[in-house]
Amino acid sequence: MKHNRGGGARRAVFSPVDTRARVETVVRRLGDAIELGLLADGEQLPGESELAAQLGVSTVTLREALMALRQQGLVTTRRGRGGGSFVSLPEEPAEERVRQRLAGWSTEELRDLGDHWAAVSGAAARLAAQRTEPDDLQPLRRTLEEFTAAQDAAARSRVYGRFHVELAAAAQSARLTREQVALQTEVGALLCLVLGDDAYREEVADRHRSVISAVQDGAHDSAGELAEGCVRESTARLIALRLAL
Repeated sequence: MKHNRGGGARRAVFSPVDTRARVETVVRRLGDAIELGLLADGEQLPGESELAAQLGVSTVTLREALMALRQQGLVTTRRGRGGGSFVSLPEEPAEERVRQRLAGWSTEELRDLGDHWAAVSGAAARLAAQRTEPDDLQPLRRTLEEFTAAQDAAARSRVYGRFHVELAAAAQSARLTREQVALQTEVGALLCLVLGDDAYREEVADRHRSVISAVQDGAHDSAGELAEGCVRESTARLIALRLAL
């Protein structure tokens, strides 16, 4: 089964992990990609030997990582003909559980997280405007279409995060892409709490649309400011919600 999700982001997912990496690093890399939807539900992962080679780890390390992912419900394994390891999308997070998770953050921590996220997204947008070709923007456009069509907050938050990952991929920076993936695993679920509002969903879609236009036009300063503004508004909403808890 082939999936045509953003090539740059997927290449970052399957690029070699740190040479000092252990099982936990592989679990985090693949688990983050699954939860963000960079790897599609039901998608078959490469065979063990191929995947281990792509990630630059031993097959023993990979097998241990796959076992951990199975225990987390993120991967299923089928035996026999047509078997292998397949992505299993996690259940949608319960709102109360996410609220409890938000309550564990202080407003200062949320602000700091937002500053880091804005810096990464802004840098990615500026570089994308300087480096990208028109065809490289197709993953961003597809993600925007999926975001506008998403009906529930959990799906919206997953696609919202993927947009920022695809933006980093458009910057042709594997490091920025991996950093964005890591950021989304921290903030992504929390965004469920603010993206249930249809009016804000439309606002985010407009902001993302403006970022794509600026990147396409090569307006790197404008693209960076727009991406940063989108992130800062989301962070401000999370902080306001945290204060109201």
